[in-house]
Amino acid sequence: MSFSLAIVGRPNVGKSTLFNRLVGKRLALVDDQPGVTRDLREGEARLADLRFTVIDTAGLEDATDDSLQGRMRRLTERAVDMADICLFMIDARVGVTPVDEIFAEILRKRAKHVFLAANKGEGAAADAGVFVARFRFCAESFKKEFWEAIS
Repeated sequence: MSFSLAIVGRPNVGKSTLFNRLVGKRLALVDDQPGVTRDLREGEARLADLRFTVIDTAGLEDATDDSLQGRMRRLTERAVDMADICLFMIDARVGVTPVDEIFAEILRKRAKHVFLAANKGEGAAADAGVFVARFRFCAESFKKEFWEAIS
């Protein structure tokens, strides 16, 4: 069975680096400067014996207008709609940001299945970010499922 996985999250959390690792070659640009990825890029990924389509997305910005950031956001939302699974990446050193929370809400409403990945998690500075991300994301998902179950 084949499936598609969209890697989504804020700019510079490591989406393109993971994409390149999964496809086994450098198809996506990687840079320390945020905003290098501006469109969608698809590739055939391999993880052990598992093969699937992976989609690298532009970083989510809090913009909905016709600016470059607004167009990047619409492309990312299209990838979320197309994908079977979304991998929501955060930067564990920074922790959960207001933009992460906005994007988590979008994913709860639009994505079929979501996995949370805390990247850049080496060192003590990242431990708190991983804990807070897991707690907030799981708590909101549980709250939604709980209220849907009793409605």
